[in-house]
Parts: sequence; structure tokens; C-alpha cells
Amino acid sequence: MKPSCRPALWTRHSSILLGGFLLTIFLIVYIWWPLAVDYMAYVDWSGPWWLYIDWLLIGIFLFMSMTIMARADLKVDALIVFVGIFGGLAIESWGTQTNLWHYYTAERPPLWIIPAWPIASLSIDRITRLLSYLSTKEHKGDSPLWKFFYWLTFASFLTLMLVFVSPTFDKSYTWLALTLCVLLILTPTDHRYALLTFAAGAGLGYFLELWGTTRECWTYYTFQTPPLFAVLAHGMAAVAFWRAGLVLKLLWGRVRLGAEEQVQVEEEA
Repeated sequence: MKPSCRPALWTRHSSILLGGFLLTIFLIVYIWWPLAVDYMAYVDWSGPWWLYIDWLLIGIFLFMSMTIMARADLKVDALIVFVGIFGGLAIESWGTQTNLWHYYTAERPPLWIIPAWPIASLSIDRITRLLSYLSTKEHKGDSPLWKFFYWLTFASFLTLMLVFVSPTFDKSYTWLALTLCVLLILTPTDHRYALLTFAAGAGLGYFLELWGTTRECWTYYTFQTPPLFAVLAHGMAAVAFWRAGLVLKLLWGRVRLGAEEQVQVEEEA
């Protein structure tokens, strides 16, 4: 039997990544302990406590834990985490500063929510890679079909975004966000992979938004639980993070090449 060339599902980096994930959760709970106490106060431990346990949160936690462990590679994942942190901070700053949404702690934005972005980004990366592997069996390459659904999906999203953020057209943050989305949509590098990334981000985003809005952890100005735009915005954010990662890898490659050429010149001299 011919051995499989696909990497193992659990790599030597998976344990390290799992440890970092659990450590992040521990630090969030430890640093913001009053929030954890408030959350646990809702559970009636003297009665049927299992009826008060947040099974949706546990399910999301377990799903993301399992997905980010799959075929972990710290060289690749470190970039995803880096982009996720700063990308998440930018998105949360935009939303809370323009009052599109607000958190129950009234922080703008709350620092305890930022680690959720790189964790979700790692999970979305794994989901996208799985979708890409499955889709290439039927439709290889960047075919006209992928391009059609790409433009249909992203044109629809941009229309929905214009409607949703229209109350904040007087904010510079909103115009920066709109400009970035338009530039990303008009300059696709891979229609198929962008569409799959959007689908993966929106899919995971639905459950994240469902949990956050129904628990009133964060609330949108429309009071929907959750609004369709918020769900799809996770898909757009995932595409933005993916594209940002590609740019950073390109820049880093050029920096390394320049450094190697400089060393070679010095050795020849």
C-alpha cells in the first residue's frame, strides 16, 4: 500500500498550541475574575445545575479546541495569531467606537475579547483547508463557477454592509472599513479560496454571534440576535486576515532575500 503523503492530524506542534490555548483561557478568567464570578452566579448549584450550564459555549469551546489542533504548524500558525490579534483589535475598535455594537462591560473595546479573534482565526483556517480539500475533488482550479459565486456573494455582502453601517457614515472608522472591504473584494487573488474562507468564517461566526448576542455579552444597535451582517462580517474578516497574512509573508520573503543578498555581497567583498 502506498503511504499517504498528507501530514498527520496531530503534529508535534499540536500539544504546544493546545497548551497556549488553555493558558490563554486561564489568564482571561484569572485577570477578569469578577466577570467569571458574575457568569457563574447565574447557575443554581443547589438544583438541576445542568439546566443552567451554557452548553452552546462549551460546544464552541470544544469545537475550536479540536480544530486548531488539527495539523498544527507553529511557523504558519504564528502568523495567523499575529494577524488575528491586531485585526481583531481593529475591528472591535471600529465597532465599539462607532456604537454599532457595545459590550455589557461598556469597554471600547474590551481587551478580554481580543484573544477570541486569533483563536477563531486558527479554527477558520482549519475549516477552510478542509473545505478546499473536499472542493478540489469536484471543481479544480479557479473556474468560472467559483468566480460567479465569488462576485455574487461579495457584492451581496457589500450591499448589506452599506445598509447596516449607514447610521455611522459620519465616522471616519466606517469609511476606512468600507474602503478596505472594497479593495479586498476588487482584488481577489484566488476566487475559490476566498469564497471558502468567507463561508468558513461566516459558519463559525454564526455560533459565536448567537452565543454573544443571546447572552447579552455584546449587543448590536439593531438588537437582533444576531444580525445577518454580523454573521457574514466574520466571513469578510476571515478573508481580510487571510489576505493580510499573504502580504506579510510576501514582505518577509523579500526582507529575507534582501538580507541574504547583502550577506553574499559582504562575503564576496
